[in-house]
Amino acid sequence: MSDSPLEQIREVGIVPVIAIDDVQSALPLADALLEGGINIIEITFRSAAAASVIAEIVSKRPEMLVGAGTVLTVDNAKAASAAGAKFALAPGCREPIVECARNEGLLFMPGVCTPSDVERALAMGCTTVKFFPVEAMGGLKIIDAVYGPFRHTGLRFVPSGGVGPDNLAAYIAHDAVAAVGGTWLAKADDLTAGDWDGIRRRAAEAVAIIKGAR
Repeated sequence: MSDSPLEQIREVGIVPVIAIDDVQSALPLADALLEGGINIIEITFRSAAAASVIAEIVSKRPEMLVGAGTVLTVDNAKAASAAGAKFALAPGCREPIVECARNEGLLFMPGVCTPSDVERALAMGCTTVKFFPVEAMGGLKIIDAVYGPFRHTGLRFVPSGGVGPDNLAAYIAHDAVAAVGGTWLAKADDLTAGDWDGIRRRAAEAVAIIKGAR
């Protein structure tokens, strides 16, 4: 597997998007994903525990590529980097955060959903971007429409928000898609219940779908 975080994300094709409150669940969660064939995880800054969870997984599971999600502030970006994250994503696109992430050495994928958002991201040097919320904005139809004018730039999307087992194959087969955000793989109820088997199973199913679609 490539050493580049972006290439690793493209190779795997899915980034599990996890909001987790309990550091004690960090390693069982990481292990369930690894056993299901996914060695990438995005820990969102929707929880005060995010930086601690990132640091725990980075320290104890070095085979896992760990990133941060919902990076809404410069402080979030700095905390993610200090914890050992290698990449970060946001639902929107703000220059101070992009610049901070670049200074911290983080691969940063800002969020877009319009051509103007894409132009702003490209102007800041971001060619792989999160497309959010993809299904609410029109799904693959909006991906097609927005991608057309920018195909020649090397633009690629990581769609998130409404992607799931039923449409994963269609998304991952699209030329514009580098990977998808996997919000369904490990939800809050799964973490609370310690349903590691369920997470492992969904991860393996996602890996099989991606392999079949590529």
